[in-house]
Amino acid sequence: MDYDVIVIGGGPSGLMASASAGLQGAKVLLLDKGEKLGKKLAISGGGRCNVTNNKEIDELIQNIPGNGRFLYSVFATFNNRDIIHFFEGLGVQLKEEDHGRMFPVTNKAKTVVQALIQKVKEVGVEIRVNTPVKEVLYQNGAVRGVQTKTGKIYHAPTVILATGGKAASHTGSQGDGYIWAEAARHTITELFPTEVPLTSSETLITSKALQGLSLRDVAISVLNPKGKKIITHRGDMLFTHFGLSGPIALRCSQFVIKTLKKLSLTEVPVVIDLFPDEPFHLLHLRIDQLLKEQERKLLKNVIKAILPDRLITAMFQQLHLNQETTCLQLNQEQIQEISTWCKNFTLQINGTLPLEKAFVTGGGVHVKEIQPKTMESKIMNGLFFCGEILDIHGYTGGYNITAAMCTGFVAGMNAAKNKKKTF
Repeated sequence: MDYDVIVIGGGPSGLMASASAGLQGAKVLLLDKGEKLGKKLAISGGGRCNVTNNKEIDELIQNIPGNGRFLYSVFATFNNRDIIHFFEGLGVQLKEEDHGRMFPVTNKAKTVVQALIQKVKEVGVEIRVNTPVKEVLYQNGAVRGVQTKTGKIYHAPTVILATGGKAASHTGSQGDGYIWAEAARHTITELFPTEVPLTSSETLITSKALQGLSLRDVAISVLNPKGKKIITHRGDMLFTHFGLSGPIALRCSQFVIKTLKKLSLTEVPVVIDLFPDEPFHLLHLRIDQLLKEQERKLLKNVIKAILPDRLITAMFQQLHLNQETTCLQLNQEQIQEISTWCKNFTLQINGTLPLEKAFVTGGGVHVKEIQPKTMESKIMNGLFFCGEILDIHGYTGGYNITAAMCTGFVAGMNAAKNKKKTF
């Protein structure tokens, strides 16, 4: 059977590519190996689907540290504001929450998934689920179609690989597309987990003393062996039985991985500033005054005014303080150490959870081999890419879905322009 465009993968980028190509009047076939389309989209944003982020383009790019600059051309054609208009045009009302994150008013991801699938159907896309692809067919430097694992061949002058990465593999993202990209002589940069919890073998973590403790509005910095800050992120975090999680820990994960690998380290220090708004000298002054006002009381009881109980236990362990110490018994050097600890609570991090547990895949098809304005391969005529298969990755907060949907829309639109090509 002949089609104008074949899209492999029914995630956010593949669905958007299918809709976009269909809107151009192309005869489109969407193939997905799973039973349901949009599985990863349905669990995104904690099941509420963080559709996009409402920040300005330059700020969007800053929040996509993995080759975000490549997206300038894509965003010139279709960007985050266009995503908002697109879904509102489908009857999905969106609302803005903290840090520019956009969610459906229903607070249900299925609202977004169903609307997108309905649009794909409306523009005449033929959908085939439970249809795993065996290979993409190439001949004389151009795409010819695909062959499924049952042996069925579908012809088309353009194929869009929207197969995702290897993160959240339970949704079907198992790296199939990398094989077909390599068969077209594309380079796959090294894959690694991003937006993933950090792990530590420190006693404070393995003892589960801090498990479940969440901290709001703190700052985390990843340091190199010389003590220089590589990256700092501010926001909320969570202690787990294996390490650190929560938004800012996830954001630091790619920098932990890269530092460990680049410098051949087994651990990297991560510093938590519990009072990022307060300069050290002012915090020290406040703590000094607090202790002097209640000098006859136990330190562990007085310090509760500024620290949660379980962090006090951590501080006592790391600073080797006696549980029965009164404020009066502290010398100035010890008070200085307490103030310093509050600004530099340090844990040794030995890695992250594996790629399968990550929200996002780092690495993928090398972006230098892709036309940034069209998403077409520079190597194989008629081969297009979109979404997480590309070496593009952002922080959580709607940035990865934005990159997926925008590259999908641009890939679909330009793939449709190939429909007049003949074999």
